[in-house]
Amino acid sequence: MIMDDVKATVLSILQDLTGEDVSNNMDANLFDEGILDSMGSVQLLLELQNQLGIEVPVSEFERSEWETPAKIIAKVASLQ
Repeated sequence: MIMDDVKATVLSILQDLTGEDVSNNMDANLFDEGILDSMGSVQLLLELQNQLGIEVPVSEFERSEWETPAKIIAKVASLQ
C-alpha cells in the first residue's frame, strides 16, 4: 500500500474515533491535546488491524511513538 493510502486511512480512522479532523495539524500531540486517550488508543489499534491488517499488541504500544498523526502514519507504514 502506498503512503498516501496509509495516510488517508489513518486520518479517517482518527476522525471517526475522535470527531476531530487532524489532517491540518500532523504534529499535534493527540494525547496532550485530549484528542486521544488510552481507550481511544485501543480502538485505534483495532481499526488499524481491521482496515490495514497490521498487528500491534497493546503491550508493545509505546505512547511516544503514536502521539501525533505523523508518527502514527510512519509507524503504520513501517509495520506493513
